[in-house]
Amino acid sequence: MSLSNVYTTGLNNVGSYQVSGMPYAIDPSSTEINFPFVTRWVRITNTGSAEVKVGFSANGVAGTSNFIVPPNSSTEPLELKLTELHLSDHDGISIVAGLTGIPVARIDNLSGSGAGVLGTNWSGSVGVD
Repeated sequence: MSLSNVYTTGLNNVGSYQVSGMPYAIDPSSTEINFPFVTRWVRITNTGSAEVKVGFSANGVAGTSNFIVPPNSSTEPLELKLTELHLSDHDGISIVAGLTGIPVARIDNLSGSGAGVLGTNWSGSVGVD
């Protein structure tokens, strides 16, 4: 029996994004959130009194590749394939995500500071920093 055609889930596995995500909720204790699986969607809520920058890399938050969650507001569910998320502050932030069954190690990002490291986020991609 040949094992050359063994099927495993990956980033382009449509079924992983068609089904509901496994629930994941966190009140982060740091500005870097590492998800245990690739996300299907994520929603960020800011109950604090200051705006919070959200990016897909630490450089993105420090630079211009980020978006703002104003005080006392939340994002719509953002359909994004993420392994990590970065914040300018974690006070008053809660995150709810739907996770796929795709292990983080299935991402093979060959750009940016994580060059060649399995499981790295999109750092180095256009618009991410």
